[in-house]
Amino acid sequence: MNHEDENELFPRLEADMTTPTTNPATDPEAGSGAEVVDLDKARTARAESTPDPADTTPDDADPTQRVMVDGPAPTGPGYLGRLMGARRRALLPAWLRSRAELKTAARWAAGHYGHLAGYHALRSPYYAGRLAFQSPRGAARFVGGSMRWMSDREGEPVRLAAVRREDTAEYLKLSRQRDGRVRLRTLAGVLAMFTGLGAALAIYVLAPGWLQALSVGALVLALGSAGTRADAPVVTRAVELPNAPKLTSDIVLRALGALGIPAINQAQGKGRDGFQFTAPITRDGPGWRAEGNLPYGVTVTDVIERRDKLASGLRRTLGCVWPEAVPEEHTGRLVLWVGDQDMSTAKKPVWPLLKGGSVDLFKPVAFGTDQRGRWVEITLMYIAAVIGAIPRMGKTFLLRLLLLIGALDVRAELHTYDLKGTGDLDPVGERVSHRHRAGDDDEDIEYALADLRELRKELRRRAKMIRSLPRDICPESKVTSELANKPTLGLHPIVIGVDECQVWFEHPKHGAEFEEICTDLVKRGPATGIVLLLATQRPDAKALPTGISANASARFCLKVMGQLENDMVLGTSSYKRGIRATMFSWKDKGIHYFVGEGSDARIVSSVYVDAPTAETIGQRARTLREAAGTLSGHALGEEFEASDTAGDTLLADILAVIGADEAKVWNETVVERLADLRPERYGDWARMSGEEQTAHLTTVLKPYGITAGQVGRRIDGKFVNKRGIKRDDIAAMVAERDGKRDAS
Repeated sequence: MNHEDENELFPRLEADMTTPTTNPATDPEAGSGAEVVDLDKARTARAESTPDPADTTPDDADPTQRVMVDGPAPTGPGYLGRLMGARRRALLPAWLRSRAELKTAARWAAGHYGHLAGYHALRSPYYAGRLAFQSPRGAARFVGGSMRWMSDREGEPVRLAAVRREDTAEYLKLSRQRDGRVRLRTLAGVLAMFTGLGAALAIYVLAPGWLQALSVGALVLALGSAGTRADAPVVTRAVELPNAPKLTSDIVLRALGALGIPAINQAQGKGRDGFQFTAPITRDGPGWRAEGNLPYGVTVTDVIERRDKLASGLRRTLGCVWPEAVPEEHTGRLVLWVGDQDMSTAKKPVWPLLKGGSVDLFKPVAFGTDQRGRWVEITLMYIAAVIGAIPRMGKTFLLRLLLLIGALDVRAELHTYDLKGTGDLDPVGERVSHRHRAGDDDEDIEYALADLRELRKELRRRAKMIRSLPRDICPESKVTSELANKPTLGLHPIVIGVDECQVWFEHPKHGAEFEEICTDLVKRGPATGIVLLLATQRPDAKALPTGISANASARFCLKVMGQLENDMVLGTSSYKRGIRATMFSWKDKGIHYFVGEGSDARIVSSVYVDAPTAETIGQRARTLREAAGTLSGHALGEEFEASDTAGDTLLADILAVIGADEAKVWNETVVERLADLRPERYGDWARMSGEEQTAHLTTVLKPYGITAGQVGRRIDGKFVNKRGIKRDDIAAMVAERDGKRDAS
């Protein structure tokens, strides 16, 4: 029971005690009187009879007696304790504490006011001519206004009203008042006229020519200003301000009430707000920021699901309204940012790398802006990234942008694969990439698979190199910018970009090997300087294997259609936590949720680089590489010849480790023998558990059409069944492959 209900409970009990317990009609001894109860004694008796709250099962408990379930007033930390645990607001706004944002703000202010000054300075002769042309009208207005003032024309309607009422006394009083005003104002006007004429004569006789011209010009401009019509201003606006009304609490409450959320509507129906503001509504960049608590049981997700209705309630376009959750607060804390302009059409700052400059991939680089127009940066090293979206939402443009950033680091070796085959990655691939293919033909798949096998070998070489370096040179057991600068170590950055990666993973023959190698690159590649960027328009479990999506440290999710796709890209339970790329509209091209850089999900609008601009940047990157001497591979016209790899010799190696007298062998036995035969290639397989070895070999052999079956063995008198392969199947596949090679 709440303590507030005690005020109602005690009067009700007092009323019960003062109510007669007998009926006068049936009990003649009762009569019409009633027993008088001493309220003080009754309260004392009630307090003494109240059971101890700690005793939950008293022996003489009355089942009909009300039980107080709320304890006494809380005895938590006092005011000082709460004050010590309070969160202090920053003294300076975020843009003033960041050097980059301060530079941006200062650059904007200088550009804004410089534009104003230049705009009006360029039009000043036109302004002067307009004012001079309007000066006769201004002079007439000035003379007419002065005459009306001197004759007290403003009091004429009152005097006429007195005449209509035939009120002689009031009229005479008003007439005497007018006569006094006219005499005084006429005297002031005559004195002003003679003073002005005297000053004008003195300037004409005594002042130099420049002062005479300045005086006449000022008088003409003043008269011209007086003659300006209200609907035809002389000075025009240099900047057209957006027609965005100020965000107020009434507007926010009205919009939340229009969402159809029962808890909010019930609260507003009872005269409450339905939303508790925790901070004043303030300007935040090019928009307004409102923050507060939703009613109990209402989450930010409920509001995000109704973003279109919220935009309607605010009377803003959908791209202006961005409700967000506060990760460090409860799920009912809402931050509502309402921009002045649609995010998809608002003017964005110029990308710093658009016209010049180079990149160090080990340092943050700006690649987009948030809703407030602030730059968002990414460090491409030490990550593996996944980009997901439905078609035509800017997925390929975003991947190309990241590859252009990688191309501007002359040390980086790029491997680009456009599996869509439209040539969208050619501005990077044809000019800069060490390996590049566009298309999904069989030869393109074989080319990519051979390249990935080489990259896996490179991954292992780099791991050994890092392990062999002294601790003072490589203290964190990973590639650094200093190590990448040493060509002899061969630890330069490697950036792999794949558009429509589902073509690889869904390939009927090589899909399993593509998945295996890419999973390895995602898990171990970042520490060795290898970056894998995968983009797909089908972000599901088949097109984007969970081993890859779960280990990618950077995620970019443009518009998707459902919860499954959303969580595949952004991580499990992202949809439930309110991080929903499904809320983006069809015109929000390039706008996405970005998870990375050690922060929570942010909404980012990536820099728009069209094909001609990408060609220009790609050519600039090639020029930088030519000067640095780092251009290689496909960009130089070299043909890629794959060396012998584990994939090429796997079947032959299996035949070598299975004796001719062994018809069937367990998978885990084959893996152990392969590791002994070629530890540099199969050593990682041997470190797996028995079940993992069995599953792994089964997966690797599947593209060759070889399936594993049950193989029984008697061990220590017990019959044991495990999955294994037949030697004849391996031999037949090798013979078939060699026959095809001979025929070709």
